[in-house]
Amino acid sequence: MSRICELTGKGRQVGNNVSHANNKTKRVFLPNLQNVTLLSEKLDRSFKFRVSTQGLRSVEHNGGLDNWLLKTKDEKLSARALKVKRELKKAAAAPAA
Repeated sequence: MSRICELTGKGRQVGNNVSHANNKTKRVFLPNLQNVTLLSEKLDRSFKFRVSTQGLRSVEHNGGLDNWLLKTKDEKLSARALKVKRELKKAAAAPAA
């Protein structure tokens, strides 16, 4: 399973371990991913995502999963998150019609 946040698109970064003698060896910095269940208020159901801790803070800061998905660009979202976003847009359009 790839180490990429499903909501923010945050992935691994590459850098160097630097020793006291200034020897440099390649290393990988992985995001802190957590399996979380987020509740959609508009759809009245929960969804499981693999989210970075910073992404989780961003979702809470923006007022929950619904607001986050509607304001985030599609390129950053995973396929599962895009599916939920489409459901949200469909649910928002249904009562207006």
